[in-house]
Amino acid sequence: MAIQIHPTALVDKNAQLGEDVEIGPYASVGPDVKIGARTVVQQGAILRGHSTIGEDCQIFPYACIGMKTQDLKYKDGSVSYVEIGNRTVIREFATVHLGTKDGEKTIIGDDCLFMAYCHAAHGVILGNHVICSNSVQLAGDVHIQDWAIVGGCAAAHQFCSIGRHAMVGGMTKIRQDVPPFMLCDMVDGGMKIIGPNVVGLTRRGFSRDVITALKEAFRFIYHSGLNRSQALERVENDVEPIDEVKELVAFYRNSTRGVC
Repeated sequence: MAIQIHPTALVDKNAQLGEDVEIGPYASVGPDVKIGARTVVQQGAILRGHSTIGEDCQIFPYACIGMKTQDLKYKDGSVSYVEIGNRTVIREFATVHLGTKDGEKTIIGDDCLFMAYCHAAHGVILGNHVICSNSVQLAGDVHIQDWAIVGGCAAAHQFCSIGRHAMVGGMTKIRQDVPPFMLCDMVDGGMKIIGPNVVGLTRRGFSRDVITALKEAFRFIYHSGLNRSQALERVENDVEPIDEVKELVAFYRNSTRGVC
């Protein structure tokens, strides 16, 4: 197959299209856009700015990628970027905005699913295999690590981080960091860590020993009555020092917003 561009699509002559790219009716592709091989841009989608889309991606109708950030600190003439990895799906009416400062990137990694009406503001970074369910709203500089799942209509405050393999329940107000391997949900109007994401971790092949160690770490951190520093010391001293436990402890210690 060759590149296919619908007659009603508007594709700038300077846009770079890979092999077998398909551009649907009324889609619009700007001059600084690069689209990888076999990616499909469906009806009415808009790709602007210095945006790079990977290979084998699907951009669904009326998604907007690479539009000017809504950050009021943006200065006209700044050059910032959007980067989307391979095999990622951007669903209907989702928005992925450029960065604010010169050189800043908004990044969505490989094999991600960014569902309908989701929003990624300036400087958002999603790792690989991340799922954002319908209408997830990510404020500026939110970071979501590999394999995390965020439930529908959840909203994340600026600079929050969500760790690997975490799962965040729908409608959650994410005001602090969510630790890796854990399940977070709204309880009585606030964020609460429920415990390890047992179902997700099991599905992804984590061993029973790993899950047991994470359960022990969770009990020390949230149910021992110790303060956070004391609890982390107990985890380091009394829980099997496997990589996942070390990663969990490091996440708490490196958090700048605090962990819920």
